[in-house]
Amino acid sequence: MILSEEYRGNTMFELTGKTAIITGASRGIGKAIAMKFAGQGANIAFLHFGDGENAAQTEQELNAMGIKAKGYECDVSDFNAAKALVEDVIKEFGEVHILVNNAGIIRDGLMLSMKEEDFDRVISVNLKGTFNMTKSVYQHFMKKRRGRIINMASVVGINGNAGQSNYASAKAGIIGMTKSVAKELASRNVTVNAIAPGFIATDMTASMPEKAREAAIASIPMKRAGQVDDIANTALFLASDEAAYVTGEVIKVDGGMAI
Repeated sequence: MILSEEYRGNTMFELTGKTAIITGASRGIGKAIAMKFAGQGANIAFLHFGDGENAAQTEQELNAMGIKAKGYECDVSDFNAAKALVEDVIKEFGEVHILVNNAGIIRDGLMLSMKEEDFDRVISVNLKGTFNMTKSVYQHFMKKRRGRIINMASVVGINGNAGQSNYASAKAGIIGMTKSVAKELASRNVTVNAIAPGFIATDMTASMPEKAREAAIASIPMKRAGQVDDIANTALFLASDEAAYVTGEVIKVDGGMAI
């Protein structure tokens, strides 16, 4: 296997021969995780929903790194679609070793003005999507007696945030799910952990009003936004053999935002 020098990683976190499913990975944090994993030799099955142009570019970039990669369009909030997706990946790649539940959306608004459909959709994609994908790999991981599940939570799920009651509820639910499933699967050598990002420089945060973005950064003890690679590096550790005895944890990557 020949990996490009740009992405050749530290062999301490070697993932050669392993296959990762990463949801919401056509851009942003998910893409950074896919690139990081591929740089350590992992094959990548990544999911997107309605982002075909970016997905095609991501697939091309990943395959150019000397690993096998394929993008799939899938609405993770649809249980049957998630189940069929995992079955397709297992047929295509042979087996799955790592699941990263990264897909998520926001529909912000104060409780007073929040529409019911905006609450439901955020819960459906962020929380139920995590359930759907986890449920779909659960038996496979149990049978193989190994696996890594990495869920994307948020500091908002820990501290709450005005105008994000739907998002905070979903992310808090993911934390509870992470700890519960970690207890269920620990005896099968399957670890389940969550990452709680703080304010990360992505397309989503770039679209915020300038004053709101400045206020958010001012509230961070390190006085800067995090980068997508900060999250990807943490995910790489949790996916690796070096994290074999870490499960049920929620790792904040937030520059001290939620101290």
